Amino acid sequence: MRVAIAQVNPTVGALGENRKLVEQAADRAAAAGADLVVLPEMVLTGYPPMDLLERDGFVSDQLRELEALERSSRKVAIALGAVLPRPEGRPKQLSNAALLLAGGKRVAVQAKTLLPSYDVFDEKRYFAPAEKRELSQLPGHGPVGLCVCEDTWVETRPYAENPVQDLARAGASVILNASASPWHVQKPRARREMLARLAATNDVPIVFVNQVGGNDGLVFDGASFAVDPSGRVHAQLPMFEEGFGVFDLPLEGGTAMDETRDPESVAQLERALVLGIHDYFAKQGLPPGAVIGLSGGIDSAVTAHLAVEALGADRVLGVAMPGPFSSGHSIEDALALGRQLGIEVRVVEIGPMYDAYLSVFRNLFGERDDYGLTQQNIQSRIRGAVVMAVSNEEGRLVLATGNKSELSVGYCTLYGDTVGGIGVLGDVYKRDVYALARYANRDGERIPARTIEKPPSAELAPDQVDQNELPAYDILDAVLEQAIEGGRSASGIELPEGCTRERAEWIVRRLDRNEYKRRQTPLVLRTSPKAFGTGRRLPIVHRYEG
Repeated sequence: MRVAIAQVNPTVGALGENRKLVEQAADRAAAAGADLVVLPEMVLTGYPPMDLLERDGFVSDQLRELEALERSSRKVAIALGAVLPRPEGRPKQLSNAALLLAGGKRVAVQAKTLLPSYDVFDEKRYFAPAEKRELSQLPGHGPVGLCVCEDTWVETRPYAENPVQDLARAGASVILNASASPWHVQKPRARREMLARLAATNDVPIVFVNQVGGNDGLVFDGASFAVDPSGRVHAQLPMFEEGFGVFDLPLEGGTAMDETRDPESVAQLERALVLGIHDYFAKQGLPPGAVIGLSGGIDSAVTAHLAVEALGADRVLGVAMPGPFSSGHSIEDALALGRQLGIEVRVVEIGPMYDAYLSVFRNLFGERDDYGLTQQNIQSRIRGAVVMAVSNEEGRLVLATGNKSELSVGYCTLYGDTVGGIGVLGDVYKRDVYALARYANRDGERIPARTIEKPPSAELAPDQVDQNELPAYDILDAVLEQAIEGGRSASGIELPEGCTRERAEWIVRRLDRNEYKRRQTPLVLRTSPKAFGTGRRLPIVHRYEG
């Protein structure tokens, strides 16, 4: 049997457009002489559709698109994921299912058994699990096993069911897995190794087809492939772009697992963020582009570089807003960045607005030489108001530039540097921002060397640098990663070199006490196993300090 795999980039809710993606893949598969083409999970709705599933007409409209696809299966069989109503009288009325279309009709359906409800997933909210797993008969080719995404992740959770094992024991010649598996750093290789073990354990080849593209804060990497029962990888498609491949069953040759290679982590990180930005704009139809407040610092510089890679230099505007405590090199570095990226940079002096606020403060709070944090934050809020004014006037989307290290401990100003439509670096620790900057300069300087080398500073007070108020970023990030991704309490933190127990407790306490800020910041592009947002749900008000 000749099998085609098609990793496509669906848009949530664009039902007709998504159907066309499937039809184009079917045409291409037929032209390649394939007997079957496999596509991702819920490819017609896009993933995740969330509460669109509860909106009147959404599922029925998707079913009409599914019926329209049946005619394409006259030339090649199609395996894909879709949402199906369940029989009346069931507690929940929807299934997340894999379907097989062949000969112009629907010939098999297998509902998803394992419904993830952790991290960014909430499938038990919408779907009921399969009660049984049955083989699907592909006309002319015999029994195949259909399953959906999480059905293959049995080694990661204490699941009672093992769908692949059930289908293999029933006699499936191949397992077809339609997936929408979001990316994070180091996941693609872990995913391949997991599926190779599953194939070997059950002595059955597995075909994994993953969605690609950005949907809100999630980025899907594609990286589809087939794996044979010996653990060798076949027909691996590229990461972060649409792809198509064809192979024959039984699988022969392939690449040993220890010989498979992915791009280095920083290269994956850059490509994921670029794709996330691109699709956030493209899928919403935001033609004017982006506006970014340029401080001369590394976070705004890296954000601008990523935006240029995603949108093109002509669609990125930088606004430099020097204030009373800005160093001379800040504006110089912002302008140098603009020249090296090829973007327009406008300079707005905020001094007059800042002076006006100080006059108001004197009337409001009494005459003082220094209003402390109030005086510092108003500069950030002025800058936020300026970039939002550009957004209102020109239709540009503001990209927030704060990184995960700062958001974790609240080293940011609400309604100031946190304004924006999307937080590009909100799931990227400071250490990785520096790695991205160095990687951006791999073929020549795009980000000024001084931006990378100088001590980071918010420049909201005289001679201010981040390390006056925060631990060194290597210490801060090491503690935060254990607390956020590792789920450790303060007492369980393994102290990095140079960090005291008191300092670790301070970091974790700041992490907990700034949840209220993160609830008011833009959604972030997820790059780690535990990003701020839907994947990490903590109460704002709590007093646990374990």
